[in-house]
Formats: sequence, structure tokens, C-alpha cells
Amino acid sequence: MQTETITYIIISGIIALSLALFQYAYKAKLKGRRAWLLSALRFVTYFSIFLLLINPKFDKVSYYNEKPNLVVAVDNSESINYFDQAQNTSDLIKSLKANEALNENFNLEFYSFGKEINPTDSLSFDEKQSNIALVFERLSEVYNNSISPMLIISDGNQTYGNDYAYMTKRYKQSIFPIILGDTTTYTDIKVQQLNVNRYAYLKNKFPVEVIATYNGNATVNTQLRISTGNTIVFSKPLTFSKSQTSQIVNVTLPANRVGVTSYKAQVVPLENEKNTINNVKNFAVEVIDQKTKVAIVSDLLHPDLGALKKSIESNEQRNADILSTVEFLNKSADYQLVIMYQPTNNFRALFNEIEKLKLNKIVITGTKTNWSLLNQLQSNYKQELTNQIEEYQPSLNQNYSTFIIDDLSFGEFPPLKGAFGETSFAVPFETILYKTINGNQIDEPLFATFEINDKREALIMGEGLWRWRAQAYINENSFNTFDNFMGKLVQYLSTNKRRTRLNVNYESFYNGNDNVRITSQFFNKNYIFDDNANLNITLKNKDTDDVKSYPFVLKNTAYEIDLSGLEAGNYSFTVTVNNENISKSGELKILDYNVEQQFLNANVTKLQALATNSEGTSYFIDNTSTLTYDLINDSRFATIQKSTKKVVPLIDWKYLLALIALSLSIEWFIRKYNGLI
Repeated sequence: MQTETITYIIISGIIALSLALFQYAYKAKLKGRRAWLLSALRFVTYFSIFLLLINPKFDKVSYYNEKPNLVVAVDNSESINYFDQAQNTSDLIKSLKANEALNENFNLEFYSFGKEINPTDSLSFDEKQSNIALVFERLSEVYNNSISPMLIISDGNQTYGNDYAYMTKRYKQSIFPIILGDTTTYTDIKVQQLNVNRYAYLKNKFPVEVIATYNGNATVNTQLRISTGNTIVFSKPLTFSKSQTSQIVNVTLPANRVGVTSYKAQVVPLENEKNTINNVKNFAVEVIDQKTKVAIVSDLLHPDLGALKKSIESNEQRNADILSTVEFLNKSADYQLVIMYQPTNNFRALFNEIEKLKLNKIVITGTKTNWSLLNQLQSNYKQELTNQIEEYQPSLNQNYSTFIIDDLSFGEFPPLKGAFGETSFAVPFETILYKTINGNQIDEPLFATFEINDKREALIMGEGLWRWRAQAYINENSFNTFDNFMGKLVQYLSTNKRRTRLNVNYESFYNGNDNVRITSQFFNKNYIFDDNANLNITLKNKDTDDVKSYPFVLKNTAYEIDLSGLEAGNYSFTVTVNNENISKSGELKILDYNVEQQFLNANVTKLQALATNSEGTSYFIDNTSTLTYDLINDSRFATIQKSTKKVVPLIDWKYLLALIALSLSIEWFIRKYNGLI
């Protein structure tokens, strides 16, 4: 308490005492013991009121014990079942939960992980993928500021995500791996990796790369076969030994039939080989008979051009060429879509050629755009001429319904630079992204699309798209989100098919461990997205004739269904809308592949290295008897006594108000009793 406050309290006490004595000792009719009692009561009242006015503050210190956290992350993938460790894992979890000493010294937190990580109280061991690195990434955010050693119960075999061996730099806590699975080394040969493109073009050949590996000491002979149906299209003998443990085989196969063709790459199993599942990998190739060619036309050098080319060509069905206006005019008939980047004076003939060929186009404007010319060459929109530059950040239009747009966290993207001034449209248009200036969204499009005279067009009102692609990589560690966004725009503009009320988006084939998701959009008769529709999909397994129906779920501006649990096979489907005579049909293929069954042993080396690098200890599942003792007696994980200091003002002390009320009541009663009132 400050000296100034103490001084005020002393002065208040003197004043309160003086007033009380003046009222009951100087001029009061009442004498003796009752006068002194009334003086004391009045002093208490005055002094308490003065204290409330001064409102001194006191430090209140409270103490509490903080136990460390014990984070238990359990591998919930199918490989645990495959290694026959599901029961051992469940028994260990039960013993940890029931251990009184452990619960007395730690706050136990349980998580399960596969492709994602979730808090859990139950385990199913049915996850299709294992992403061990994600465990450390996510939990480092939760337990960064506390003592939180981790028990990770896993076989150490990761099938998805970053390499977890380097995650001790992220999760700066001690890690105690509980190793599941067989550690015995068996002779094994397998298809380690298979590299092939998803698409090929009719009457071309496509490359396939097969990497086969061997684990053993003897020299063995086998054969690599690639087949489709009952026909072997390629075979090659392979020899492995202790010194030659891997071979890479490159082959090209013909694409003779349009559609999806399934193949099987197999290394013939060795005699008495324990795991023959990993000897086979299925793959598929979709053969198409045309390729979308996109012309990116510009007379300027800008990093946006390279970003657009990379983004468009991320889909193997598309090819993009960067051309000058003169180069494009010499071969304009080769392209289905034109991207006109920042039109300048040289674009007059280009516009005429595009009109003559009735090509769809994307117009991208920026700081070098000749808006005076652009306003003359077309009549769909006009830009106010101010000769000023503005920076616009994007804001997603959640009601855009022409095609499905995913939110890429556009609000975090760098601004695009474009002309300042109002843009007016003379035709109906739809806004994908609005302009945002200084955090305020304005009712003007940054990205817009429109259809006029059986042609489709998009307008992008700013330069700097290369920064968006870079930001997407920073956010997701991948360019895929931005490339998919631009890919949908290119796909919409590269066709002149009539718009339909029901659109269904799906892949022709899915690998066994992929998420099988189908999305749909349904529009009313005015082509406005209908979020009250009931969509259903009827799915037929063409191999077994089994038919099932599922409802779609509304998600933002699309309907979605997750069919990831389907078994491998060929399927036909029909999407219907209740109370509407509208439907769409298609076919898809799910390839037979389970990555969790590709392992023979636990990855002991990597899990033990994880323990060593984090100053922890590794245990095998059948030897965890000392685990509890080691954790409880580790001085790094002792319970810590902490204190909290709060500054409490006297005005919050309710008892002082009660004291004032009590003293005034007693004083009133005494005065009333003695006839002084």
C-alpha cells in the first residue's frame, strides 16, 4: 500500500474520531458509558465511509499446485489391427486411466490419430492413413507453455504428411514412444513406389516408373508384371541380393481406348514370403482424346504470366502458352481460351480475332492497362478513367453459384494493384471476389464472370496474382488450393456448354486411400443456387450389383457427400433432386490399395531416435512395467506450486458495507431506547 494512501487513512481516522466525539462527547445530553458506546459506533460509521471514498487496494496472494500434463497419443490406424496389437493397445490405455499414482501426478489427456488428430475416449483402429507429424504440429500449439511429456503409442509407420523424425524441434517436450508391432526382420520383396500420371492422351504412350525393393540376405530372382484385366502388357525379370536391394523399372504403355483403364503392377512373391499384399500396387489412367490449350497473351513481362502458366498446367489436361499479340494472331485457331493480360495499344487486332473465332476469354487488368482503348474495344463494361492506382484486397462472395468456389482465406492474401475508379457493367454478371479497401468491402467486383451471346468471359481487376499463389503455398505448404481455384475458372471458361440446373463434380477414379467426395450444385429456374433442395445419390457396385442410396449434405454453396468408406470396385451412380424431374449419372472406380498393410515391422529405429532426440525413453508394448515408475520419479515432471497475486480494492469487500449497516442500526436502537429520537 502506498504511503499516500496510509496518510489519507490516518487523516480519515482523526476526522472520524473528531466528528464522533463532537457529536456525543461535546454537546450530547447523554453522559457516561452509553455516550462512549455511541461515539465508538459513530466513529466506525464515519471511518468506514471515509475508507470507501479512499478505496485503498490490497494484494491478495493465493497458492495452488499445478500438475504436469501427460499427453497420450494413440495410433488409430488399420496397421495396428494388421500387426495384431489392437487388444494390447486397448489394455495399456485402460491401465493408464486406472493408475491412481499416475493420475495423482499428471493430468492425463488422450488423443487418437490417423490422417487427423482428435481427442478421444475410444479406439476403432480403422483409420486409412497415419500422419504422425501432425500430432506434434497440433499439440505443440496446445501444450507449448506447460510441462507436457508425451506418450505416443504407435508402430512408427507413417503414410501421410511430413517426416516426424524432425518434429522434436516443434514439440519441445520429452517424448516416450510405446512401440507396437513385430520387430523381427523377414525376407520381403515389394513394390515400394509407383509413379504414373493420372491422364494420358489417345494414341499416345504414357510412362510408368516402378520402384521395387528387397529386404533379405540371399540372392533371389523374381519377375515384374504389369497387367490390365487378364492381359499382361509388360513383364521383366528382376534379381535382388544383399548388395542390390532395389531396382527402378521404366516402361511406356500405349493409350488406345478413351476412358479409365485399371492396371496392376506386381512383383511375383518369393517362396514363404510373409507379406504378399505389398507385392502389388493397382493404378489407373484416364485416357482423353483432347487437351485444352490456353493462350496467355501479353506484350509485358510480369511474374503473373509464369504463375498463370504453372497454375493452369498443374492439370495435365491443359496446356498454356505465353505469347505476344503477334505470335497469337499467327496461330489463334489452336486455342480454346485466351487470357488477355493487361491489354495495351497492340491488342486492337487481337480483340477482332477473338470476336471472329468466338473464343472465350479472361481479361486481366493492372497498372499498365490501356483502359481508354479497352473501353472502346468492348461494350460489356466500362472503367472510370482517373489515372490513379489503388490496392484491392479480395473478399469472397459466398453466394457465387456459377461453379463451386472454396474459401482460400482470401482475407489473408496480398492486395492486387489496379485502376482506381468505378467499374460499370452493361451486362448481367456474377461476382466471385469483391474489392476491399482498407478493410471495407465495396460493391464492386475484383473477379467477375458473365455470359453474353453464347460466350463466356471473366474480368480480373488487378495484377499480382503471383503473390496469391505464393501466399497459398505459405498457408497450405502447397500450391494446390490456388491452382484448383484458377483451374475451376479455366474449366468454366474453356467450354460453351449450356448451363444446367444440376451440376455434379467428381473424379473418374480414386486411389484406395483417397477421400471419395462428390459435390453437387442445384439451381432454381432462375439459376439461383437453391440451398433448400434435397439431393440423393444412388450408388451401384457394378461388380456385386449392390445398390445403396445416400443423402447429400449442404456445405456452403454446394452439396457434398463423403463416400470414403466404400470398398474397391467399379460404381455407377445417379444424383437426383426430390420433387424435381432432374438427375445426373456417371461412373467412378475405386482402386484396391491399403497403404496401412504395406509394412512388415514397426519402425523401431525412428521411434527410438525420436525418444533420444527429445530426452525421453522408448518402450516396447510388452515391456511397459517400469513406465509409470519412470514418469512419476522423473524430476522434470514434478508438481509445481504456483501463486497468483490479485490487487483487490476495498470497495469490493462486502463485509465493510455490512459493518456500516450494523453500526448505524445499533446506534439507532440505542438512541431510540434512550428517547433521543
